[in-house]
Amino acid sequence: MQLAAAQLAAHLGKGLRPLYTLHGDEPLLVQEAADAIRAAARAQGYTERTVHTVAGAHFDWSEVLAAGGSLSLFADRQIVEVRIPSGKPGKDGSAALQQIAQAAAGNEGTLTLVLLPRLDRMTKSSAWFAALDGHGVTIQLEPVERSALPQWLAQRLARQQQRVAAGEEGQRTLQFFADRVEGNLLAAHQEIQKLALLYPAGELSFEQVEAAVLNVARYDVFKLSEAVLAGQAARVQRMLDGLQAEGEAEVLVHYTLAEDIRALKRVHDAMAAGRPLPVALREQRVWGLKERLFERVLPRLSGTALDNLLHGAHVVDGIVKGLKAPGWPTDGWQALHRLALQLCQECASQGRGSNPRGTIAA
Repeated sequence: MQLAAAQLAAHLGKGLRPLYTLHGDEPLLVQEAADAIRAAARAQGYTERTVHTVAGAHFDWSEVLAAGGSLSLFADRQIVEVRIPSGKPGKDGSAALQQIAQAAAGNEGTLTLVLLPRLDRMTKSSAWFAALDGHGVTIQLEPVERSALPQWLAQRLARQQQRVAAGEEGQRTLQFFADRVEGNLLAAHQEIQKLALLYPAGELSFEQVEAAVLNVARYDVFKLSEAVLAGQAARVQRMLDGLQAEGEAEVLVHYTLAEDIRALKRVHDAMAAGRPLPVALREQRVWGLKERLFERVLPRLSGTALDNLLHGAHVVDGIVKGLKAPGWPTDGWQALHRLALQLCQECASQGRGSNPRGTIAA
C-alpha cells in the first residue's frame, strides 16, 4: 500500500502495520519518517531494535531472516531495520525481501522497516519491491522543490511557534532563507532550530533571520538544469557560483547543459517531422519536472536559437578542456556562465510568445 508522507502521522495514529518501506534521497525526510515509525512502535511495546546494512554483493541475508523470526528473552516485540544504501538488494536479497514481505502479516512480534534511496521506475516494478508494497506500507519521500521551499520553511517555523511578518516583507524573509539553505534540508532544519534557541516565540524580522542563518546552500547539476529551463537567471548564476565553490567538475556542468540543449534539439526536430510533442518527449526519455519544462519551452523555441546554442555548447566543450575560442572567455566557469545564461534567456523569453501548444517556431 502506497502512503503519502503527509499522511503518515494520521496513519500511525490508527495503528501500526508490520512492514514499512521508505525510499527517497532526502536524508532529513527519511530520518523523520523512520523516527515517527520507531516512536509509534516503542509506544506499543517494540522495545528491541536490530539494524542490518546491506553492503556488497555477498551480504548474508540469513541474518536478517533469522532476526525476523526470533525474539530475545527480554522483549516480546522488536523492530528489524534493513538499510539498502545502493537500492539494489541483488538476487539473494530479492528473494529474501519477498520472503520477509510474505511472512510479515503472520509475524506479530516483529515490525520490519526497510530504508532505500530514491528508486527508478524499473526498480519499482521489480518483484521484490512489489512484494514490499503489496504486503506492507511504502512511502516515497520526495525532495522539497525550490518553489515550495519558502512554504516548507514557514511550516517548520510554525511548529516552534515562530513566524515571519505578513505580506511582502515576510515573503522576502522566506525567499532569503530559502536561498541560503537550498538543496540542504538537513542544514535548513538545523538553522530553524537555531532560530528557536536565539529568539522567543512570535514574529521574526528579516534582520533577525539574516543575522542568524548561515549560507549552507548546496547545489547539484540536476537542479541547475531545472533552473536554466525555468528561465531563473538570478538563481542560475547563484547555483553556478555555488557549484564552482564546492569544487564541481566543469566538464560535468557542461555535459548537463549540453545534454539539455541536445535533447531540446532532438525533440524540436521530431516535432518538425510531425511527431506530437508528448510522443517526442517520451522517445527522448524526458520525464517528470523536466518534461513539464520542455512542454512550456519547446513550442515557441526556434530552430535558429537551438542551432546557436548547439554551437555554443560545442565551443564551451573545448574551453573547459583547455582550448581557446575567439569571442569567448578563456576561463571555463565564465564560459559556462555565458552558455547557461544564453539558454536561460531563450527559455525565459518563451512566455511572451503566443504559439499554440504542440507546434514549433520556425
